[in-house]
Amino acid sequence: MKENSVLNKSVGIWIRVSTEDQAKGESPEHHEDRARSYAKSRGWEVKELYNLAGQSGKAVMDHPEAIRMMADIKRGHITGLVFSKLARLSRNRHELEYFSDFFKEHNADLVSLSEAIDTSTAGGRMFFHLLGVFAQWEREELTERVNASVLTRAKLGKSINGSAPYGYQWKDRKLVIKPEEAVIRKKAFELFLQHRRKGKVANLLNAAGHRTRNGRLWHDSQVYRLLTCTSAKGVYYFNRMRQLEKSWQTAPKPESEWGKVECEPIISEDQWNTVNKIIEDHIAGWKRPGPSPVHLFGGLAQCACGAKMYVRAHSSKYVCRKCGNKIPIVNLESIFHQEMKDFFARPERIAKHRQAADQNLAEKSAVLEIQQREIQKVRDEMHQTHQLYLHKQISGDGFRDLYGPAEVRLKQMQIDLPKLEAEVDFLRVNKLSSDDVLHEASTLYDRWPKLPLENQRKIAESLVEKIVIGDDEIEIKLYYLPTSEEACRSQQGLRPG
Repeated sequence: MKENSVLNKSVGIWIRVSTEDQAKGESPEHHEDRARSYAKSRGWEVKELYNLAGQSGKAVMDHPEAIRMMADIKRGHITGLVFSKLARLSRNRHELEYFSDFFKEHNADLVSLSEAIDTSTAGGRMFFHLLGVFAQWEREELTERVNASVLTRAKLGKSINGSAPYGYQWKDRKLVIKPEEAVIRKKAFELFLQHRRKGKVANLLNAAGHRTRNGRLWHDSQVYRLLTCTSAKGVYYFNRMRQLEKSWQTAPKPESEWGKVECEPIISEDQWNTVNKIIEDHIAGWKRPGPSPVHLFGGLAQCACGAKMYVRAHSSKYVCRKCGNKIPIVNLESIFHQEMKDFFARPERIAKHRQAADQNLAEKSAVLEIQQREIQKVRDEMHQTHQLYLHKQISGDGFRDLYGPAEVRLKQMQIDLPKLEAEVDFLRVNKLSSDDVLHEASTLYDRWPKLPLENQRKIAESLVEKIVIGDDEIEIKLYYLPTSEEACRSQQGLRPG
């Protein structure tokens, strides 16, 4: 028997129970108790516990707990590792062989309780290697069966698991809107169009008291998934990515393997395309968007060649840096001013605008109702926690851990609630008739030249999707409305030769 196998040996316990195994009733606590009991019977001292609960056995060497364990072996802190069975250590044959050589090099032992393996002997090392081969064969066979099932279900348009994209839920094998999440997802699109930063959107959602499906704070990566998933515009694709071997990275699968489910859209396809075009531009440019434009149509003016048009320092013209197309600032603003008059002077356009206003009121009212329900839900949860504490069913520390975060969230939602109520009140009070709209539009047209640039900019952003400037025409496209009949205007005399 080796010297490090005697009494008073210092060992670590390795626990790895995958999520699938836990669902079958195998708890990490059970495996830990088993290993501790064995170590106690051998007179060994358990110095460390390496807990990889929920981790797949496909690759474990890069896991922080595995790195910590190997460091403890290197410095002699432990001289053995106890685990319930070989498959709990790893299902990857190459990793198992590496562990075997690593422990041998540092004069340490691997102890598998189920297989009674002791790598201090030649027979134990051979048995260890053979079982490693079988473990990997089992994993690869399982993977093949799962992949075949996934591919079949994807081709049939059936869901692979119970996880639905945020804003939706599975009902009778169909994706249906989940109202309390859908309004938050819609709000994320609106905030992104306003601020054009995923991190800013996450911060604003958190500040308003909104949380992820798991009750956690939003981060920019989660906002990115909200904005880029196609389910928001009415079609959900799944089974699109695969994980690369021995890596956390993923790669796209062939399109023939994708699954597709149609669903009710949360936003329009145009809005989804606009948001994702901005995201693509950000990724392509590898830089964050700059500060808010200081000119009326900064970020809205676009050349017919597809590039944005900007006003350079000390210049009086919008210029396309790609092709050199240009137009004087005063001329573009004059055209837009006249476009406002033409737009508001047409009853059919007013009707569309009022329809959009009514829809906005309905959506804001729905958001308010959901916010009120969420506040009541948090209050109920806080009350239940308090009752548990009063009846001594949870400790003081448990009460603090549950009650504190809920109290913070409640305060955040209560701060945002008056703002939502005010928005709904404003929309209700100012629900105008067609004549009133015409009157207000005429007033706006008359007052436009006297408005501060900041106010003009807000109005332009709310009305204009983009302004396309070509050699012989200008197209002003307004949100929620068809392209203006007056969009094409001659630029004769507007561009000096």
